Amino acid sequence: MSGIERVAVLGLGTMGAGIVQAAAMAGHQVTVLEADQDRIDAGIGALTAFLDGGVARGKMTPAQRDEVIARIRPVVDVAELAGSDLVIEAVTERAEVKRALFTRVAQVVADDALIVTNTSALSVTHLAGAVPHPGRFAGLHFFNPAPLMKVVEVVRALQTEEAVIERLVAFVDALGKNPVVVKDRPGFLVNYLLMPYLNDVIAEFDNDLASAEDIDTAMRLGLGYRLGPLELLDLIGLDVHNHATHSAYEATLDPRFAPPPLLRQMVAAGHHGNKNGRGFRTAQEKTR
Repeated sequence: MSGIERVAVLGLGTMGAGIVQAAAMAGHQVTVLEADQDRIDAGIGALTAFLDGGVARGKMTPAQRDEVIARIRPVVDVAELAGSDLVIEAVTERAEVKRALFTRVAQVVADDALIVTNTSALSVTHLAGAVPHPGRFAGLHFFNPAPLMKVVEVVRALQTEEAVIERLVAFVDALGKNPVVVKDRPGFLVNYLLMPYLNDVIAEFDNDLASAEDIDTAMRLGLGYRLGPLELLDLIGLDVHNHATHSAYEATLDPRFAPPPLLRQMVAAGHHGNKNGRGFRTAQEKTR
């Protein structure tokens, strides 16, 4: 048993809202911190729309949806997080922002409250340094969309105590997801293997190996992937992949992680994938 009942989430953006929903659906009372009421309204609106979609598809009843929403308590004051057993951070991927927030959170939660980050690219060991009693700090990396994706990486920082890893594994199990315990390295496990693969695809597309559509078709049908690599990049966001690979390259100096020239050019041109309709497989780019 994890001993985790009261969960707090920092941030109600795409990932934060998904984590809030996953925890609330598992029966946890969830307090979620945002900067202001406008961000709360936007996040709760997106979360409610996601749940409404589940109702429309027959995945849950209206009463079950309402029960999930009733377990969520949005706040704008960090002091409201007092009493939390687990705090999950899901704010912007900037180390200085995360560390400053962890310092504030640690002042109001108990010394034995677990504090974790959902970062996908930053060093968990470095972030742990902002928290008193860093042995209770770890990474808990959900994948988007968090309510649906089954795998969660439990990331062991150099400071993380083994008992904390065990509690987090039990917590993830109780969410109905599959925990995978990994080392603290750039990209952890999934993204550590995924980023060089996507970079290679971008480079070969730039070298005219095949059209974007044919590359995706070959990888989907040839390897059984649900999405082709260029479709996946558009879904992730080219700007997000560029930031993640740049961070991994800075941390390792491994050329496999260096953002390919075409990726940097597309991001500089404002081509961010599905989020703004410009990417490898969106209408504006199909003719390349």
